[in-house]
Amino acid sequence: MDFGLVLQTDPPASEVVGLMRRAERNGFRYGWTFDSAVLWQEPFVIYSRILEHTTKLHVGPMVTNPGTRTWEVTASTFATLNDMYGNRTVCGIGRGDSAMRVAGRRPNTLARLGEAIDVIRDLAEGREATVDGSPIHIPWIKNGKLPVWMAAYGPKALALAGQKADGFILQLADPFLTEWMVKAVRQAAADAGRDPDALTVCVAAPAYVGDDLAHARDQCRWFGGMVGNHVADLVAKYGEHSDMVPEELTAYIKDRHGYDYSHHGRAGNPDTEFVPDEIVDRFCLLGPAEAHIEKLRHLKSLGVDQFAVYNMHDNREGTIDAYGSDIIPAVNG
Repeated sequence: MDFGLVLQTDPPASEVVGLMRRAERNGFRYGWTFDSAVLWQEPFVIYSRILEHTTKLHVGPMVTNPGTRTWEVTASTFATLNDMYGNRTVCGIGRGDSAMRVAGRRPNTLARLGEAIDVIRDLAEGREATVDGSPIHIPWIKNGKLPVWMAAYGPKALALAGQKADGFILQLADPFLTEWMVKAVRQAAADAGRDPDALTVCVAAPAYVGDDLAHARDQCRWFGGMVGNHVADLVAKYGEHSDMVPEELTAYIKDRHGYDYSHHGRAGNPDTEFVPDEIVDRFCLLGPAEAHIEKLRHLKSLGVDQFAVYNMHDNREGTIDAYGSDIIPAVNG
């Protein structure tokens, strides 16, 4: 199993770079960041510094979207980094949550997202693609490679990930939901004539290593609120009690009342008080190293290829180091 580190690009950028370097030294192979231009600093500028100061780490957004940048700009940016540092980027992409809503826009449609996946990959790998009716080819790209991994929760999005993407990003670590969603994505890939085993499965969730479970829960409760934004969209689309979406995913948002993106992805978010301890425990990895190892082995058995640690809490360095010294060797030993 590969391991990734997920950060917000809060200033100073040097701290983000330093944590990514620490992660690589501890056996992490991927470095991810949020991508929301109003809330945080521009990630692609910081990726260049991360790549310069690491040797093997692959970097990318978790996740970008088709609406905040034109598709040829996204492709050219990835391709430039790859040309400079040797094909060490991954394009995580989704419909857009904070990046779109903070700017007063609605998340992109799945149809637009599916088109963007094909276009961005083709352009970044040196092939011609059609953008807004015009054929475009970036002539300087040689031997470009850009895997595109799609974030999804709902049935139509899971199907699209299986049909189009090189990888699937699931932003929660509940084994029941992971099994259900991975099966849906792989089935969609098979139905589309693709090799379902060729898709990379990445589970991303907060991890907090320590014995004080109550404190760890409070530090990671924000994640249930973040996931709840997407769940609320699913409930609005499919209904509160739908055979299309498991109740294990939707039931907990019944007491959700609004969301302020100024606290997005941060410990102490006041808009996540509705998230019960049970959801924090299911969606995250908490407790001593042994608890992380047990859950990661379970996820690995379900076909998860990478676990990406959301590291937005008060023990960032300690969690990275604990994963490097105790958890990664045990899971992969």
